[in-house]
Amino acid sequence: MYKAYQPLRPATNKYLQMRWDQAQYEEHRTKVKNARPVVDTKGAQTPAHVQLKLKKLQLEDEKLAIVERDNQLLASKLADIVRSKGMVDHRNDYPERSLNAERRREELLKVTRENQAILHRLTGRQSDYRRPLWEESWEKVERRRDDIAKYPRGVSNKQARKLSQRADISGVTSQLAARRGGATWPK
Repeated sequence: MYKAYQPLRPATNKYLQMRWDQAQYEEHRTKVKNARPVVDTKGAQTPAHVQLKLKKLQLEDEKLAIVERDNQLLASKLADIVRSKGMVDHRNDYPERSLNAERRREELLKVTRENQAILHRLTGRQSDYRRPLWEESWEKVERRRDDIAKYPRGVSNKQARKLSQRADISGVTSQLAARRGGATWPK
């Protein structure tokens, strides 16, 4: 076997060189196996206060205390029902009342007083408008319009009345004729 070994460097005795190289390799392997890392690659250690979470435990204890208290209340109510032979108080004779009814009533009274004060001020004051002047100016406008108009205004209204009267008469005659089953009168 030593004859097949080829050392990396020239040697006079290949067998000895092979044993030395083998020993050196074994020593290298043990050093690599026992080597310790120079850089610390472990994660940071979690602090105890973060790992334990005391607040969460406290909240859970409070919830359990509330549940226990509610259970005791229910148990006492059930015991009262058993002692009272199952009689149930089902009457609800509570008066209905609003929490802000008094305030709404005060607001309503305040608004009513303000409205009455405004009404009193309005009725006690005389109007600033002069109605007789308005009526005089309107009469002037009508006179001017009648003077400017080509045809008198009253005639057109009379003609319209005559036409509506004729339409009423013809409508009545057509209804009478329809009842009799005959022809209508000529217009």
